[in-house]
Order: sequence, then C-alpha cells, then structure tokens
Amino acid sequence: MNTSKFMVWFRLLWMFLKVNILSPSGPASIGLLYKEAVGNEVMTEAQFVEAVGFSNVLPGSEALKLAMFVGFAAGGIPGVLTALLGAILPPTVMMLIVATVLQRFQHSNWIDGFVAGMSPAVAALIVVVAWELFRATSPKGIDRRAMLIAGLSAIAFWFELPSPLVLLGAGLLGVLLYSQRSYG
Repeated sequence: MNTSKFMVWFRLLWMFLKVNILSPSGPASIGLLYKEAVGNEVMTEAQFVEAVGFSNVLPGSEALKLAMFVGFAAGGIPGVLTALLGAILPPTVMMLIVATVLQRFQHSNWIDGFVAGMSPAVAALIVVVAWELFRATSPKGIDRRAMLIAGLSAIAFWFELPSPLVLLGAGLLGVLLYSQRSYG
C-alpha cells in the first residue's frame, strides 16, 4: 500500500519535472501536461479541462494551480506537495541560470535579437496549444456554439478585458448554450 502511494507521488514529481523542463512557459505547458495527465490516466479529460478553466479564473500562477489540481486528483494533499515541488524546482533553477547569463551579457546586442526571434515562435506555440485544446474539448467536432464562444472570447480579449472575466462569461454562456432543458 505504501509502495503504491509512493509510486503515485513519484509519478507526479516526475510528470511535473518533465513538463516544466521541456516546456517552461505557462500556456505552452498545458498541451504537454494534457498528454501527461490524461494520457497516463492520472485524470480524465473532463477533469483536466475543468482544472485549466478554474486555474485561469482564480488569481495566481496557472502552472502552480494546475499542479495543485492534478496533484490532489492523483494523490491527495501529499500529491499536491509533490506536484508543486516538481512544478517549482525546474523554473527556479532555470531562472537562476538565466539571471546569471543575462547579468554577464546584459549589454550585448545579440540578446535583443534572440528575444526578438523568440517572440513570434512563442506566439505560434500558444496558438497551436489553443487549437489542440479547442479540438480536444469538442469530441463531436467543432460546433457552432463552440465557435460562437471562441469568437466572443477572442473579441473580449482583443478589447483587453481581464481573462478571469472572459472565462467566467464563457462558462456562463456555455451553461446557457449546452445545458439540457427539462420542463417538468
């Protein structure tokens, strides 16, 4: 019994270490975390979509909130602590390394070019992850209701409405559009 709990905790630690090493940015890590959590049957697809939605509505770091949600679903409170350790350790070590390098080369022109080159790639990565998540949440194909919610959300983001409000509005619109009505 202790071995199985230990293995769950080890699996959570390894999953979040791997996700945070291979994809250190918050939004880009969602696709990899989806494959790790749902693909390895740590949680269902519905639980994962719920976790992503709530992690974006609540204040704070999305990566840490997702680690807590997945960790709790798989291993309770010890799972939360293990997942958080896996989520915090890689970015902390990476930031110490990056800060050291930037401090050394802060006045070099190549740093500006490097950042300018990375920006479009990061934007493309976010679009690809968003598309994959959109397709994953529409198992029967993309329907008009999903397109309506996505379009209205994009417009709201374009006008720089706060993301928690947009997500809350999308959730409420989803209740209106997707809830089965029963009379009687």
